[in-house]
Order: sequence, then C-alpha cells, then structure tokens
Amino acid sequence: MAYAPRSGGGGEGGDGERRGRGRRRDNDRNQQQAHSEGDELRDKLVTINRVAKVVKGGRRFSFAALVVVGDQKGRVGWGAGKAREVPEAIRKATERAKRTMIRVPMREGRTLHHDMIGEFGAGRVILRAAPAGTGIIAGGPMRAVFETLGMGDVVAKCTGTTNPHNMVKATFAALGKVTSPRAVAARRGKKVSDLIGPRKDEAAPAAQEAGGV
Repeated sequence: MAYAPRSGGGGEGGDGERRGRGRRRDNDRNQQQAHSEGDELRDKLVTINRVAKVVKGGRRFSFAALVVVGDQKGRVGWGAGKAREVPEAIRKATERAKRTMIRVPMREGRTLHHDMIGEFGAGRVILRAAPAGTGIIAGGPMRAVFETLGMGDVVAKCTGTTNPHNMVKATFAALGKVTSPRAVAARRGKKVSDLIGPRKDEAAPAAQEAGGV
C-alpha cells in the first residue's frame, strides 16, 4: 500500500524553508550592520596598478589596488585587492582593510606619544611626534594613513624604498608598536604621574609652596 507524503510546515520542506528564512534574516542583519559601520569609515585609495598575465592567446590584464580605511578617531587598516575591473579591486581592498583595522593611541587626540621607527622588507619609515599646528608632514602613502587615522600633527620620513606597499606596511609596523603612558603604567603597576611627572597646572602650586618655604 502506497502512502502519500504529508504536506505542511512540519516536514522536511517546512524545516528547510524556516532555516532558509532564518539565514536570509541573518544575512540582511549583517549587511545592515556592515553598512552602518561603513558610513562612519573613510577610505582612501593609495595606489592602483595594472598587472598583465601572459597566456597562450596574449595578455590578460587585471588591476591591483591598495586602500587604507579609518574612522579618523584612532582606528585604521589597510588592504590590497586584485580583480579584472578597477571598482571590484577597490571593493576587495576596502573589505580587507576593514577586517584588519588596528587602534593607535594618540596624545591629546592629535599626535604620537613618542617617536617610532617601522620596517618592513626594504621599507623603513621614521615617525616623530609634533607640536600643535604642525600638520601632517609625510609622503603620499603615509599621509593617507595619517589622514584616515585622524592624526593632525606628525612628521614622517621614508628612508628606505618608496614602494607604496612597503611604505604602508612599514608605517603600520611602527604604529602597531606605539604605546600610551596609561598602558605602560598599568603594565608596571604604577601611576601615570610616576612615569611622566606631574602636569604643569599641578607643578605650579607645588613650586610656589616650595618657594614660600
């Protein structure tokens, strides 16, 4: 005796449809979250190269893009993408840059806490803290990193290769080693004033009291 399959939401078909709807809702939620995060980020195209691959029928061209992304509040990342079309290469590089973002501590929200040297391959860069009003004194690839990072005063010099990829990677190697006095004090179990001394507004009354005595 043959039995006809039951129809309705209780069978395998109903479970599959529910799982499919759940996956679609999750994908839509992830896309909305990524779009909201992307609205706060600023991306900057550093360089784009046309790459040729020699095949049997001739040459096959593609494009390689290098992009830096940051929120101008202390977070920045870089990414490289390759595709047959320029927009697709830039999109791939931007997505990779968003996944590799790092946070860089800044003094007063405008400059570095201390000088730093970064190296990657043949690339070597020197980053120096600068007083207020100096601006960004750096080359093209490094300037793009600082602008997307939100750093307003810094002096940078490239003493190695001028290849944009190595310059950007050396800059990130230097930024990754920057530490703040608060982090150092927490690691050593001390107060920030024990490392950098009292502030000017706190040191003035102390000096007056010492002079009066």
